[in-house]
Amino acid sequence: MSWILNPEGDQPKRRRPENLKDFPKDTEGKPPGSEAPDSAPTSPFAGFPLKDEYPTVQDPSDPTRQVSTKQANRPFLAYAQYRAEREKAHEEWLKRKKEREEKLARGEKVGPEEPDPTAEVEVGCMGLLKFILYATLFLLLAGKFFTGSFLWEMEVPDLRQFIPTDQRLFSEGLLAKYDGSDPEQPIYIAIDGEVYDVSSNRRTYGPGGSYHMMAGKDAARAYGTGCFQTHLTHDLRGLTESEMRGVEHWKKFYTDSKKYRKVGRVSHPPIDPASPWPEHCDPKKAEAAKEREQQAARAGAAKHQEL
Repeated sequence: MSWILNPEGDQPKRRRPENLKDFPKDTEGKPPGSEAPDSAPTSPFAGFPLKDEYPTVQDPSDPTRQVSTKQANRPFLAYAQYRAEREKAHEEWLKRKKEREEKLARGEKVGPEEPDPTAEVEVGCMGLLKFILYATLFLLLAGKFFTGSFLWEMEVPDLRQFIPTDQRLFSEGLLAKYDGSDPEQPIYIAIDGEVYDVSSNRRTYGPGGSYHMMAGKDAARAYGTGCFQTHLTHDLRGLTESEMRGVEHWKKFYTDSKKYRKVGRVSHPPIDPASPWPEHCDPKKAEAAKEREQQAARAGAAKHQEL
């Protein structure tokens, strides 16, 4: 079962290269470790020269010793050279700064102060904003390239839901208290669940006004049918497409109005689907509504039998 423990098979052992003649010698003149040319090398790299013949340079950390310029030492030597160049540039800058201060003391004209070329550049607010801008552009372009959509096929959330508002949820009983009978209270109306403050027009929606019957209740059906005496209900069953468009038109009117404002929603109890539709105030339209109601009942019964 050795193949389970070692599925790749036995790896060939590294051997000391036969062409490497200059073996290191111990005090007795013998090579350390195994003396055979095909034995495992003492170096961790096969074929690595055991005799370092690279040029030597002064050790940046200890001037009294020399170090090899072999590959392993080159990053350290390069960094030491970089630090030396930075220190030299800083000293030259200090010298120019001192000369400038002496000229200023003598009253001579000098140019603008030179910044330290070796100073670490700090990322300020503008740098952070630029980074955010570039990162955003990169993500947008990457989304367009990979998915064909700048937003990676994600829907933009409605940010208005995170903005605190003074809107509230009304019950039908609570909404009825704002019908204008109390002059100290505002006047609210509702259309298809949306509640609007119409207190700025008390002459129309207050007691004695032409639309006072709408105050304190959700009379959405009346906005579609025009039956302002009998359709003061939120029940929209059986409305025609044109009547539904009328309801949506008035909702948009109050929503976009600069005179009125939305203050919340009203919660209605569920409507019994078996209850009859509200009768239309126009006899002809009432007859057509009955026919639509019967057709809807027959369609519902047929669907129930299929299930």
